[in-house]
Amino acid sequence: MHGVFTGIRLQIVFYRQYPDSFIPLMTAPLFTIIFLMIVRNAGRADLSPYAVVAPVFISLWWFALFHGGLVVQTDRWSQTLEMHVAAPTSFAAIVYGRILTVTAVGSLSFVEVWLVARYVLGAPVVIHHPWLLAATLVATAFAMAATALVMTSLFVLIRNAFTLANSISFPFYVLGGVLVPVALLPGWIQPLSKVVFLSWSADLLRASLAPGPVPDVGFRLAMIVGLAAAGFALAADLLRRVLRRIRVTGELSLR
Repeated sequence: MHGVFTGIRLQIVFYRQYPDSFIPLMTAPLFTIIFLMIVRNAGRADLSPYAVVAPVFISLWWFALFHGGLVVQTDRWSQTLEMHVAAPTSFAAIVYGRILTVTAVGSLSFVEVWLVARYVLGAPVVIHHPWLLAATLVATAFAMAATALVMTSLFVLIRNAFTLANSISFPFYVLGGVLVPVALLPGWIQPLSKVVFLSWSADLLRASLAPGPVPDVGFRLAMIVGLAAAGFALAADLLRRVLRRIRVTGELSLR
């Protein structure tokens, strides 16, 4: 746990030095306004929960991918990776602590998006199932942290990490049904959405904003947690491989 808390402190220091990292928290309300205006002008106020959910996941994904995914790469560029690897504390624990902080900051987007939608635009967005909302956000944060851990290992091995990050964002938004329901996608691509945790998270988050009973809650939450656990297992293996490779090849401090 000492390594995790060290990682949390390191990430807080990073945010103090780079306040522009909070830009996604400023763009989330703008996305909310845009999406809500679209559904209102289309005469589909019933789709307001979709317009509210989408900015939350866009912000979370941005934080997980560009901040969490680039944790190790940023240390490499700033030439602090050697100190972290040589420290007696587990390097994986430090990385995990930093990514937990990133995910926690990204989760604040839901609060601001809901406030803007409910009290600024007067959208009919009511939390009918608070317990389901809380459980979904926790499970989603867990899955986002796992995704960030996978990406932070991959980005060390890829030269154009930013190009990859920009390229994979929108396919995941589509497969995850962030704004457009998965049911409206072509039939051949819908099965792929089942292995993307965003699709389960988005459905449950929208369900928490809708009246009436929510079916299969336990199974759907278990799918998010299960996909997250698989991501953590893959990330742990990748991180070990990455560290072993850069130590053997002497590429630890290469940019």
